[in-house]
Amino acid sequence: MRARIAGVAAYLPEQTVTSREVEARIGPYRPHPTIVERMTGIRSRHVMRDDQQASDLAAEAAAKLLADQGAEPDLLVFASASQDMIEPATGHIVAAKLGLTCPVFDIKNACNSFLNGMQVADALIRTGQYRRVLVCGGETPSRAIRWTVRDRPQFVDAFAGYTLSDAGSAMILEETRGGGLFEFAFSAVSAAWEIGTLPGGGSAHPRDEEFSYFSGDGRKLKDAFVGQGPALWLDALARHDLTWDDFAVVLVHQVTLPYLEILRVILGIPAGKLVVTLPEHGNVASATMPLQLATAVAEGRLAPGDRVAFVGLAGGVSLGVAFAEWS
Repeated sequence: MRARIAGVAAYLPEQTVTSREVEARIGPYRPHPTIVERMTGIRSRHVMRDDQQASDLAAEAAAKLLADQGAEPDLLVFASASQDMIEPATGHIVAAKLGLTCPVFDIKNACNSFLNGMQVADALIRTGQYRRVLVCGGETPSRAIRWTVRDRPQFVDAFAGYTLSDAGSAMILEETRGGGLFEFAFSAVSAAWEIGTLPGGGSAHPRDEEFSYFSGDGRKLKDAFVGQGPALWLDALARHDLTWDDFAVVLVHQVTLPYLEILRVILGIPAGKLVVTLPEHGNVASATMPLQLATAVAEGRLAPGDRVAFVGLAGGVSLGVAFAEWS
């Protein structure tokens, strides 16, 4: 028994903000004009409405998917770096908005949250506990961007936040006797957890507004990823006697275009296999790979029997890989 991807959907808020508009909003320190787009390759990103929450973005994506699929899931997994509140699990709020009565729980692992949600859903289906699982997420990082910046060091610390974008994602996984998901592998460099953080809201900083903004060092994050080397992904290929050429698309978590190119070269991924969503949609955290998959489907880049690869990168630091046969 395996799990197959029966459907995928993404929701992008209608409002978009250009990199020039991002730069204009920062102050009193004024960054160099065009620096955000030059450094990241991002032209625009999506920003949710003031009356929307993470659960709304997930529900929007899931509603589209469930309308197409017909049958309801017997489990909902909310897999996202963002959440509505500390308690209860955001999965309950999503289920209520969708009118579902199935069990729910949340999974959280920064930008690998959705990939880990797929991993857990696959394991539960393989062991016969569930037959049809909805994995969904709502990423709302626009609420954690520092706009009041006093000087260049604070701007550098806050810079990663200017890549961030809001999105909802959803995927249905269901049992199958052939094809489907056939590889998951993860590794972690947990000693590097302090490189990128959103500290507020937990027990360390429960009520201090100063810690409610994303803080990170993009260069150190890149070095942590690169420092681990390509073994995790290349070993996964070797276990199945595959190369990147055997995949129709390779979905890679995208933070900036320069970092994407560095990783592509290190792993030896042909450029034509990528689904590049970053310039027009920004860094949508754990919704990145489901957004790419939905884009590939809409563009007609996948046919039954094609293979799909997922290359995950996340703060923490977490690395992941998954392979699937499309059906």
